[in-house]
Amino acid sequence: MPNRDNWEFVHHSAESATWTPGLRKIFDYRDLGIKDGTNGDFVAHVIRRNQTESADGVQSWHVHDCNFQLVYVLNGWATFEYEGEGERTIQKGDTVLQVPMIKHREIACSDDFEVLEIVSPADFATRLVEPPA
Repeated sequence: MPNRDNWEFVHHSAESATWTPGLRKIFDYRDLGIKDGTNGDFVAHVIRRNQTESADGVQSWHVHDCNFQLVYVLNGWATFEYEGEGERTIQKGDTVLQVPMIKHREIACSDDFEVLEIVSPADFATRLVEPPA
């Protein structure tokens, strides 16, 4: 269980937000300051589709080495395929709780796709894996 005694209050202002490249080339990321506020127990960021048209590793089967991952769709839609769950299209207002280490891949997303993602721990690895049997 995280040690909340080491956490700090965070107010991340939209007015001063910056968008940066991140894990996937086709998305920009807005860090919400939660990683620092929780001393790395969690990370929260908004992820939005950018104008990059190149292939990206997110279309390959992969896993995230984490113990919690929640995705809330703020705008647009995306279709993912999840091991044991099949294809799922998520759209504005939908939530996905990805169980730890579930194999998944993105199939397609809208140009206006935007999500809030919360993950624990903050420093998690993403690994390409073989497709499910």
